[in-house]
Amino acid sequence: MKLKNDLLLRTAKGEKVERPPVWLMRQAGRILPQYRAIRQSLSGFKELVQTPALAAEVTIQPVDELGVDAAILFSDILVIPESMGLNYELIEKKGPWFPKTITNANEVAALSSGAAAADNLEYVYEAIKICKTELAGRVPLIGFSGAPWTIFCYMIEGSGSKTFSKAKRFLYTQPEAAHALLQKITDSTIHYLQQKVNAGIDLVQVFDSWAGILSPAQYQVFAIPYIRQICDAIQGVPMTVFCKGAWFALEALDQLDCQVLGLDWNTQANFAKQKVTSNKVFQGNADPCLLYAPAKEIEQTVLSMIEDFGTGHIVNLGHGVYPDTPLDNVKTFVNTVKNFSY
Repeated sequence: MKLKNDLLLRTAKGEKVERPPVWLMRQAGRILPQYRAIRQSLSGFKELVQTPALAAEVTIQPVDELGVDAAILFSDILVIPESMGLNYELIEKKGPWFPKTITNANEVAALSSGAAAADNLEYVYEAIKICKTELAGRVPLIGFSGAPWTIFCYMIEGSGSKTFSKAKRFLYTQPEAAHALLQKITDSTIHYLQQKVNAGIDLVQVFDSWAGILSPAQYQVFAIPYIRQICDAIQGVPMTVFCKGAWFALEALDQLDCQVLGLDWNTQANFAKQKVTSNKVFQGNADPCLLYAPAKEIEQTVLSMIEDFGTGHIVNLGHGVYPDTPLDNVKTFVNTVKNFSY
């Protein structure tokens, strides 16, 4: 089906466009009253993720409400460890929690991986098919996964953390087991993303949310090689790699076979342009807290950001939109971009 609005895909491919596309990480969520209404009727977050019709409905809500240039499939990065045999729970106002964590090489060896793990996620692929039917070509559909290092963090730590010291300790004390686990996560993610593409995804984004807690040297050893495998394996659709806090790795990220690099709000456009010398497209990088500001400041900041990046830019935040963000401010952000022209 031909897309009516292919602005995101044309930009990702480096084509000339009339304006930058705009979408927001976590645009499908608690900023929307219709999302909150669905959540209140369910037992919890995982029920929503695992019910294809509902996951599709909340995926499409921000397209209807905000007029963004892309939908991103409503899901969670932690479906991968669950598919591998490590179940997670999502505790309201506390975040993810794993009743059991990985502590040694034997536990790594016992995990499922690759196609066997990815085949456990049929509810995700079914949600994609429903989304594609319901969207009817209005905008592209983005599918995502966590990067292997970020998934590793949760599987070792068992929950969110300010330091992820258990995960980092594992790198120092059990490096062979660490690489074995990272490879299993990578193999599972590749098969997962391939099945997403087969189901109809138009663009893939890989999130390395905890990239910034590693040293530059460790990131080269325990993160970049596995992201590279994913980039090399997933072909046929554009790919975005977003490594939060990894300003120090931009030159290495520039060497990946991906079309788009996501930037957080601590990475300035000029700095990124100095480090990335290929024809990569940038995505980002407004501070999510900008959306608490008065409308005029939001407009001015967005226009300055567009000017700083120039053409070859996808407007987004430097991380996900926060749940208590005023909806009208999100609309101001989106509409400022939609009213702009190069």
